[in-house]
Amino acid sequence: MSKTMRIHPATRVTRLALTVSDLARSVSFYQDLIGLRALEQDERSATLGAPDEPMLTLIEQPGASPWPRDGRSYAGLYHFAILLPTRTDLGRWLDHWLRQDMPLPGQGDHFVSEALYLEDPDGHGIEVYRDRPRDEWEWNDGQVKMGVEPVDIRGLLEEAQRSADPWTGAPVGTTLGHIHLQVSDITETARFYSEILGFDIVARMPSALFMSAGGYHHHIGANIWHSRNAGPAPPDHVNLQHYTIDLPDIASRDEVVHRLEAAGLELRELDDRFSVSDPSGIRVDVGCRGS
Repeated sequence: MSKTMRIHPATRVTRLALTVSDLARSVSFYQDLIGLRALEQDERSATLGAPDEPMLTLIEQPGASPWPRDGRSYAGLYHFAILLPTRTDLGRWLDHWLRQDMPLPGQGDHFVSEALYLEDPDGHGIEVYRDRPRDEWEWNDGQVKMGVEPVDIRGLLEEAQRSADPWTGAPVGTTLGHIHLQVSDITETARFYSEILGFDIVARMPSALFMSAGGYHHHIGANIWHSRNAGPAPPDHVNLQHYTIDLPDIASRDEVVHRLEAAGLELRELDDRFSVSDPSGIRVDVGCRGS
């Protein structure tokens, strides 16, 4: 693909929507433990986020089965990732989480970031992380060096102790840093997200790939670890309803829409976005900031 067909470097992944079995329970979890704020809410849904950014919409589906985590699963969400502005913020969040008598989260020092992993009450995967400065990331021939090492948990908690500010929720500047999907086929996923949408593949293995815009370590991850050849979850399960690829302006959004149309994919026009299904049946909305 020529450089003119790469997605705009300021592209981001933004709002996602999840079904949950008990809205009140989930809103309490995301507010009290994760630190998001309820920005809008009615009887069946709620939108939460940081003070300056909506991030997550929860849609109640009473009695829905939780997302399967052991063994065979479905195409959909692996985790979504909340990016905190600083390492001190991550330390403050971890200190708050542990003070609520919650277990130590899963962890991964990925060289480009420090990440903590957990699940919400319905089994939806969550990553809470901070990025290392970009000048500390290592690149080789367009591929970013990422790995999995233990996080310096003690160091994070010491950062929190040195801070004069207690954790009062996700601070201004918190964003949806990336989304990681469970997909049915890696080759078709790479074709859709890289060859059609225009993301750069910045790390790849036989069972997973990581894609980004503008030299980020990844905006979208995808794996087949539990979902090879799988379809979406049955209607009676909680699930990822959709997420948004957010372009900086209408012109760059329309470039992506034209590529989707040229590939023969069916699009649905919404108020300010275009909706398309990826090869695994995951709904992706293509929008632009400020529209």
